[in-house]
Amino acid sequence: MCGFVGIINKSNSVDPLVLQSMANAISHRGPDEEGQYINNNIGFYHKRLSIIDLATGHQPMESKDLVIVFNGEIYNYVELREELKWKGHVFKTTSDTEVILKMYEEYGHECINKLNGMFSFLIYDRTREQIIAVRDHFGIKPLYFFKNKETILFASEIKALLKHPAVKAEVNQQGLSDYLTFQFTLGNSTLFENIGKVTPGHYMVIDLHSLKHNLVKYWTPNFSVDSLHTEEYFILELRRLIEDTIRIQLRSDVPLGTYLSGGLDSSLVTMIASKILPHQISTFSGAFHEGPEFDESEYIHEVVNSSKAKGYEIFPTAKEFTDLLPKLIYHLDEPVAGPGMFPQYMVSKLAAENVKVVLGGQGGDEIFGGYARYVIAYLEQAIKGTILETMEEGEHIVSLNTILPNLPYIKRYMPMLKTFWSSETFESMDKRYFYLIDRMQGSLDYYTPGFLENYLRNDVFNRYKQLFNDPNTHSYFNKMTHFDMFGSLPALLQVEDRMSMAVSIESRVPLLDRRIVDLVAAIPPAMKFKGAEMKYILKRSIGDFLPPKILNRKDKMGFPVPLHLWAKNEAKDFISDILLSQKSKQRGIFDIKQVEKSITSQQPFSRQLWGMLSLELWFNNFIDDNGQGKAQFESKQKNIVNTQV
Repeated sequence: MCGFVGIINKSNSVDPLVLQSMANAISHRGPDEEGQYINNNIGFYHKRLSIIDLATGHQPMESKDLVIVFNGEIYNYVELREELKWKGHVFKTTSDTEVILKMYEEYGHECINKLNGMFSFLIYDRTREQIIAVRDHFGIKPLYFFKNKETILFASEIKALLKHPAVKAEVNQQGLSDYLTFQFTLGNSTLFENIGKVTPGHYMVIDLHSLKHNLVKYWTPNFSVDSLHTEEYFILELRRLIEDTIRIQLRSDVPLGTYLSGGLDSSLVTMIASKILPHQISTFSGAFHEGPEFDESEYIHEVVNSSKAKGYEIFPTAKEFTDLLPKLIYHLDEPVAGPGMFPQYMVSKLAAENVKVVLGGQGGDEIFGGYARYVIAYLEQAIKGTILETMEEGEHIVSLNTILPNLPYIKRYMPMLKTFWSSETFESMDKRYFYLIDRMQGSLDYYTPGFLENYLRNDVFNRYKQLFNDPNTHSYFNKMTHFDMFGSLPALLQVEDRMSMAVSIESRVPLLDRRIVDLVAAIPPAMKFKGAEMKYILKRSIGDFLPPKILNRKDKMGFPVPLHLWAKNEAKDFISDILLSQKSKQRGIFDIKQVEKSITSQQPFSRQLWGMLSLELWFNNFIDDNGQGKAQFESKQKNIVNTQV
């Protein structure tokens, strides 16, 4: 796990001081080693966090007429290395970086299809006079770019791009409209004008003479239904793949552990990892003292005891939240998702004091159908189909009779259910799911009329609809999971990457193995979401690995932050100081009277207010001073007491 930057000039030589300045902005990603490569108008700089081949995996790495900088891990590098040896390749290191280079020598661009891992990399091909920029299938590892007529820049984080004199930190209106709607941006957009990201499952080829570039999609899951195989086949094959992906992702030359929330996915990863490496796994968890609805410790302890792992816990506080939030927004580059980034950072920091690699359960909800909103969506479909006698999907995946036993999953989501059914009931699938994930919930009260003139809501919906209604999907369930996989999941993975990299540890997500996703995408929806039971096919596949208390849970929490309690007490002044500041008022985005009314009322702190708080901190961090002068966030972190379970 590392970070890198790249400069490609059309004619001018690369300034080594600028290259190094860009790389220094992401030193936290690679504190173990650094290196640079400059050849006239091409420059690469690498910051390394050493995980595999600690002695000889130095980057940038050269082989014949190729140069690479690489961030991530190739989990099947051992098998690929053996394949390449049979083809006559000779290796100087035992690193996965050299495997990528040799794979490129052997297969060219097609080598990407053989890689199993999380990765972003740049390869300078001197023979073809081009550079290839690659990002993994799901966007686990970041890759941002800036381009104008004379220069193309790449970096693992946006803050590195902002160090280049050609780049100005300006607001992208399309990205801002996305953010206000979803609290993440769609496609390759960011909140920064002229800064984009290589989208998951794509690579970019840049011609070094003209700087013309071509974006190529190399992978997308195929949702064509496999009607030939039985449920038993899918169950056994899924089990085999899950065990195998965790096995290969436990490859490391440094100590490792797991994130453990007490939910099904992280518990599964922990139990199998402990089976493969008995007595070698440590778990890292968090909870809040504010009440049982914020504490999953009983489930965490159940897994720790069953796996015989060494468990560590931390209990973050409101004071730590207010102290750290500006710094965390800075590390994110742009705000995404909800307040869960705060406990994720705290648990990552706890892990970093004990290990260097952590495995987690991220991605399981999107692949297997683990969100309560899927049950809510299908409850409406079941009612609609029964009343109107419609069959929009060609078959009744879920009926009123089959969904009844699984309605307790949505017990904690009654406010969402009430809002969902308050308007436009029984509209088209894309409109209804949009309403479920719209963080504004159609309310524009918090924003000024002047700002709303530039709010591109119709544009947001049309781009969302294109992703939701992918022609490869043919059921409501597949449409929802497809959007989440390529809409919201990259935002969650951005949090995963930044919060772990902020404390210089590597976070691995074994459930996001392309082989697993390819298999599950092809399973008939009625089989993988039977009766609207969340993660039905996953539970059938791996249920015997888990304690019954975990397997049979219907009260999933997801590490909720007691922000609505803090907002009325310990964090109230902090929130007021940010949202009601002179800068915020002069910005002209928020209706200050409405914001003040919401802060001082007894209503719970809303997800809308969270989005505004994060956005204003982002403006403070990046736009107000062009992303420079962040010395206050480079100060030493506060000491946090860790308690062993």
